[in-house]
Amino acid sequence: MSKLATTVNGLALPNPFVIGSGPPGTNANVIGKAYDEGWGAVICKTISLDASKVVNVQPRYGRLRSRTSKEIYGWENIELISDRGFDVWIDEFKQLKDKYPDRILIASVMEEYREDAWYEIIEKCQDVGVDAFELNLSCPHGLPERRMGSAMGENPEIAGEVCGWAMKAAKVPVWAKMTPNVTHIEDPSRASLAAGCDGLSAINTIRSVIGVDLETLRPEPTIEGYTTPGGYSCQAVKPIALRMCMEIANLISAEFPGRTLSGIGGVETGEDAAEFILLGSDTVQVCTGVMKAGYSCVREMCDQLEAFMDKHSFDNISDFKGHSLQFFTTHADLVQRQADARAKKKAEKDGKCVRADEEWRGDDFVDQSEALSGN
Repeated sequence: MSKLATTVNGLALPNPFVIGSGPPGTNANVIGKAYDEGWGAVICKTISLDASKVVNVQPRYGRLRSRTSKEIYGWENIELISDRGFDVWIDEFKQLKDKYPDRILIASVMEEYREDAWYEIIEKCQDVGVDAFELNLSCPHGLPERRMGSAMGENPEIAGEVCGWAMKAAKVPVWAKMTPNVTHIEDPSRASLAAGCDGLSAINTIRSVIGVDLETLRPEPTIEGYTTPGGYSCQAVKPIALRMCMEIANLISAEFPGRTLSGIGGVETGEDAAEFILLGSDTVQVCTGVMKAGYSCVREMCDQLEAFMDKHSFDNISDFKGHSLQFFTTHADLVQRQADARAKKKAEKDGKCVRADEEWRGDDFVDQSEALSGN
């Protein structure tokens, strides 16, 4: 068995790399491509019961580049959830499970604040064989007027209620996708887990404005001269995502042992994935990275992650999941630790300083000489 193989909430994945909900999972054709290239699992682009309300604009992406290399490190999107009919998705779910019966297919679902709608979408999707669900409670733009997306995830009470509805209907694992656009991500996370969710995904994109065109004086991306804030992703969000995943992982460890976490945010290499796993993630999701590099990037990421594991003699993902969480503490504790270390070092140096000729020792001669040196 591959060192990268892992089982999460009973789902057997060949590796921890998951296609995150978005354009890379926008139809059966591209989902099949992801399986063929070796991705561990695929989460489809978020679907709803009524796609008629979903109308996208062009352009809908804005990118931030390095001033020197021109490499893309920030990406904003104002793209909505899937504009394809629900019945089309149901047919494609069937096709995918027939063709790839052993691969993991996760349905990302979003609905209005109505219990019957969540029951319906969960029941119809699981009837055609999807392996799990991801509840999109976190899209920072699009349809907030219908109390969808982050309008739910920013309110722990609503998030918990919606997760409870989903859990009543679901017979397969359910993850709730968290929004970073909150003060304390533990609050909606705790509410979602308390409602019974098997795991969490974090983070969704950060509400943003990518920039302003200094020639036209219009914010970007510009549609007929106007825009709207969108969701920020890519390498630049990784430090924020790592911090929030660390906080969620500590919450899970303390209050909900056994629940899982799928880390998201700027993953483009196997080393990126290792960082998320070290901070408590069971899997990692990639979306913008695929839009930049294509589906085949998973091969190199798998090689890089396995090389990291070989370097540290880790035989499987569980060997190092959460390993680095133990090294977080309070600032007050950091101050005390540093003071203790300095005191110990001074004591050791003082102990090596000779004050009389009779104190010189042959075995410690070099150290004693060093202790007496001023530079």
